[in-house]
Amino acid sequence: MPLRMNRDVFITCAVTGAGDTVSKSKHVPVTPQQIAESAIDAAKAGAAVVHCHVRDPETGAGCRRNDLYREVTDRIRASEVDVVLNLTAGMGGDLVFGDVERPLPLKEGGTDMVGATERVSHVAECLPEICTLDCGTMNFSLGDYVMTNTPGMLRAMARLMTDLGVRPEIEAFDTGHLWFAKQLAEEGLIEDPVLIQLCMGIPWGAPDDLNTFMAMVNNLPASWTFSAFSIGRNAMAYPAAAVLAGGNVRVGLEDNLYVGKGQLATNAQLVEKAVQVVEGMGGRIIGPAEVREKLKLTKR
Repeated sequence: MPLRMNRDVFITCAVTGAGDTVSKSKHVPVTPQQIAESAIDAAKAGAAVVHCHVRDPETGAGCRRNDLYREVTDRIRASEVDVVLNLTAGMGGDLVFGDVERPLPLKEGGTDMVGATERVSHVAECLPEICTLDCGTMNFSLGDYVMTNTPGMLRAMARLMTDLGVRPEIEAFDTGHLWFAKQLAEEGLIEDPVLIQLCMGIPWGAPDDLNTFMAMVNNLPASWTFSAFSIGRNAMAYPAAAVLAGGNVRVGLEDNLYVGKGQLATNAQLVEKAVQVVEGMGGRIIGPAEVREKLKLTKR
């Protein structure tokens, strides 16, 4: 696949995530008001899309309460700032095993497994323009946590999202996830234009070296629209890599807490830095209206 730089780039800001980052940075938003305000600030800084999780306001832990999603959604939509809303649907597929000699019973306080309809219930209630679909199962980060998304579960969730008129954003953490995404498209469970996020550098999925990244890119159908990100120390290098490879950009506190060495960032600062990178390369930042046209989204 010849290298074709993307000249018209949209930025997604992943606002908060569900990981244990609240104790590491005071800038990670927790309450619905904080999450919405941080998303709006990111949009003002140049993000066309905001990708939102919610957190328990008391503990800061990631959760999937519909009332919190509703408050975040209502606050963003009530603002005067236009932005494409992207809600996660990645919660509810968490398995945490016991120790290696006694993996069962599953560990309480971490395992959270629910059915397809419940995993998508907040999407049905809030009707964002985009929601994510983590397109596979993998050992995730440290310990005995497994991100669990079976083929049957993914087919059911994809069908529910498509029937709701919400564009799935396929989250691909490894090459097999791309393979299954193509299968979902072939079966008509996700519709054109297909949107995919290449999630690089998350243990233990695809590493974020450029050879692996380009292997992922080269496995994408030419008609698909993709974004890419990495986590941690390479997060702010990936806007350049993604644009050079023909894609779009994701940054945000879900993926990375720093805008420079030792400099804790806000979401808006991460977006501003990404804008500088893209424009410094000769690219143009496109806004939510152009993203809606490109991806055939219905504004709510």
